[in-house]
Amino acid sequence: MHQRLLRLTGAATAVYGLAVARRPALLARPSGLTAPDGSVPAEVAACLRPLALRDAACGLAMALAPNDAALRTATAVRIASDLGDAALLATALPARRHRVMAVAVSVGWGALSVAGLLARPRDLSTVKSLDDREI
Repeated sequence: MHQRLLRLTGAATAVYGLAVARRPALLARPSGLTAPDGSVPAEVAACLRPLALRDAACGLAMALAPNDAALRTATAVRIASDLGDAALLATALPARRHRVMAVAVSVGWGALSVAGLLARPRDLSTVKSLDDREI
């Protein structure tokens, strides 16, 4: 497990989630969920804010997990959320291009979390510094 990658992913997720909770247009526009005038209908904002707050909570759990077990659990929740988003958005968004983009983004974030779980941080104690190398 690569703790640093997972914690950074969590922090980025939390910041994005909080931003979307504050301004749902950040997610509504690329998802094709705005009104013809570009505004976000109140019912769309009401649906996006809980998802954004879920992302913020998952991200904070990843960023602040006190130990490896908690970080793995928070990451598993994040991955499940991303895959659930991909499955839902693949059929729910109004236009094909929005569905494809939403699925790619959701699966991409999930894949980043999976990579963080599977990655092994390099053992820097085995890397020689430039001063230790023979020239």
